[in-house]
Amino acid sequence: MPEPAFKIPSQFTFSQSSLQDYADCPRRFQLRFLDRLLYPAAESEPALENERHQQEGQHFHRLAQQYLLGIPAEKLARLANTPNLQRWWENFVHATDLSGLKDLSGLYPELTLSAPLGDYRLIAKYDLIAITGDEKLVIYDWKTYRKRPRDEWLSARWQTRVYRALLVAAGSLLISGRPIVPERCEMVYWFANHPGEPARFPYNESQYKRDWDALVKLTEEIRTASSYPLTDDRQMCSYCTYRSYCDRGIQAGNLDAIEAEMEAESLFDVNFEQIGEIEF
Repeated sequence: MPEPAFKIPSQFTFSQSSLQDYADCPRRFQLRFLDRLLYPAAESEPALENERHQQEGQHFHRLAQQYLLGIPAEKLARLANTPNLQRWWENFVHATDLSGLKDLSGLYPELTLSAPLGDYRLIAKYDLIAITGDEKLVIYDWKTYRKRPRDEWLSARWQTRVYRALLVAAGSLLISGRPIVPERCEMVYWFANHPGEPARFPYNESQYKRDWDALVKLTEEIRTASSYPLTDDRQMCSYCTYRSYCDRGIQAGNLDAIEAEMEAESLFDVNFEQIGEIEF
């Protein structure tokens, strides 16, 4: 067997972002997570609009976190100082599906969980884990996509698979150390631009086994890879910051086109620092 192209550091921690990068383009995984190459090409055009949208998304996540920690909505409303933020915030505080959250005692906003994954660790930072009175655990993830993606696209993403599987594997401390039954877990994507159309993904034991087996298999594939080739899908390169480094073009892809196909999860997602970790 050929020697691995790069030795994965023993302290390496996998996340949904690194796994999705490898699934989309192994070379991007190498450049971002092994070489740690900073290559600030624009992800999409118009670049300033994209950057502004990402900053507003980060601000919205902070507002949601502070609200769930008990800061009154009317005080936070004054900080929603752009048209997008004002609309998202109004949608958030008046969303029927979210109206009962403040009445729950088990709210864990911006919580990080981690667990062993083979020789490495798996980590995820959750926008919110809510525990109902009957100990059902609901993962909430806030999205500021302009267009609502298809449920099939979301279901296939590593975020959906990692977040639910890791909650089962490492979330028992949230319910006094009792094992978490996958059937008691659900993941909800809530869309700030489409507040009445959340995407819900329940879970079960067979899905959990499938996901964990897939995680082990994928990380072993990454560990033993003898090369990290470029993706064959050149369209994805239009929205990758490393495209000119890989001689895959200079011009960034159009913002509307990428959202129409929802091909790059990282485009509008928030990249928070991994802090406040609960380890299993």
